[in-house]
Amino acid sequence: MSCDAAAAVFLMFASFGPQEALVVRAADPVPAVNTLKDEPLFADIVQRSAKLLGFTNGYRDLLKEDAESLLPEYAMFTNELKQLADLDFKAHQQLEQRGQDLDLKCILRGISADIHLKMGALEEAKDVKAKDKALRELGYLLRDNVEVITAPPAPPV
Repeated sequence: MSCDAAAAVFLMFASFGPQEALVVRAADPVPAVNTLKDEPLFADIVQRSAKLLGFTNGYRDLLKEDAESLLPEYAMFTNELKQLADLDFKAHQQLEQRGQDLDLKCILRGISADIHLKMGALEEAKDVKAKDKALRELGYLLRDNVEVITAPPAPPV
């Protein structure tokens, strides 16, 4: 209810005389509910991102212990990252087809593209510092992938 409408309602009820005071209370705002995270595609993205974030953090820890070691199950890791990027793009397309949530749609498309960029940076890394940086940035991206899907929707601006 706009401020002008609220004032008009107040004045209308105030004009009835000194009977009981009538209190008009605005409705409490309804909290936003995020049902998207419960849909199978989006739940799968969250689960995969969390799993890959665990691998990413583990690889960073391993680099600290032994800079020359090969990352275990690296081929599986990169394959799953590619699959995740494909799922993010699929989710982007799904939201676009629904005409839904323009911000999330764009974010998912960006994450899909950025996963490939971060994988390229990791492949090109020649020393421990560069590998750690690429893994750290990949970790940020994976964490963001979880958070943008699981966060409650923001109210319209």
